[in-house]
Amino acid sequence: MKKLLISRVLSLLGSGLLLSFPAASQAPAPAPPAAAAMSLEWVLGMTLVGLLLFLLIAGLMLVFVQMWPFLNQFYDQPARRNTAMGRFIALFHKDAFIGKSTNFLMEEHSYDGIQEYDNDLPPWWNYLFYATIVFGGVYLLNFHVFRSGQLQLQEYESEMQEAALFLPKDNGGNANEKTDYKVLTDAAKLEAGHATYTQNCAACHGQNAEGMVGPNLTDEFWLHGGDVNDIFKTIKFGVTSKGMVAWQGKLSDDQILEVSSYILSLQGSNPANAKAPQGDKAK
Repeated sequence: MKKLLISRVLSLLGSGLLLSFPAASQAPAPAPPAAAAMSLEWVLGMTLVGLLLFLLIAGLMLVFVQMWPFLNQFYDQPARRNTAMGRFIALFHKDAFIGKSTNFLMEEHSYDGIQEYDNDLPPWWNYLFYATIVFGGVYLLNFHVFRSGQLQLQEYESEMQEAALFLPKDNGGNANEKTDYKVLTDAAKLEAGHATYTQNCAACHGQNAEGMVGPNLTDEFWLHGGDVNDIFKTIKFGVTSKGMVAWQGKLSDDQILEVSSYILSLQGSNPANAKAPQGDKAK
C-alpha cells in the first residue's frame, strides 16, 4: 500500500513537471529594455514569460491539490510527522491557518452577556507579524545604518540631477536679460529654424506662419516686439497670459535663435488665409 502511494505521488509530480518545463523552455529570452524607454518587443517578451510562469505555477499547484489527500494521509503517520517533508505538509493543514480553538473561558471577562475566550491567534497572523519585524529590521539596516538605499529626499534630488542632464546647458537667464543677437542669414541655419518651427510652432501659428490660434508672424505687427531679440525672449520665456508656452526647457538658445531668424525671413511673404494684424507696427 505504501509503495503504491509513493509511486502515485512520484508519477503525479513527474507528469506535472513534464507538462510544465517544455513550455517554459520554449519561452524566448526577453531583450533588455533600452535606456530611454522599454521596447515593444521587451514588453511582449516579459508578458509571455510571465504568462508561462503563471501557467507553470498554476500547474504545480493543481498537481499539489490533487496529491494533497495522499500526502496528508502518508505524512500523518507518527513516524513521518517530524520529517522535513512532514513539517512542510503540516503548514497547509487548516489548523495552520485558522488555529486551534481551545474555548478556554477567561474568568471575570463577561460584559453585556458577551463571554471572552482565551484562544490562540491564528498562525498565519503570527507569521505576518514576524515578517513585518524582519522587514522593519532590514529597512532600518538598509536605509539608516549602512545607508545603502536612498531615502525619499535623496532619491528626489538624484532624479532631478539626472533630469538636468537632458536639458540644454545654455538655457539660463531671465526675461529681463540683455541680449544682442543678430539675425542669422546662413541658409543652413534658416533651414534648421524652419524644421524646428514646423515641429513645434506650426500647430499654433500655421505651416506658413499665417496665424491660427497664435498671431500672424508674417506681417509688420507684433504683440511683444519684432526685433530678433524680442522674438528670441518671447519664444524662450513664453507669455503665459496669452497661452504662449516657454520653450527654454526643450529648445537650446541656438535653436531659438534659428527659429527667430527664420520667422523674420518670412516678413512680407503674404501667405494665404493670413490672420488679421495684431499688436503694434514694428518701427
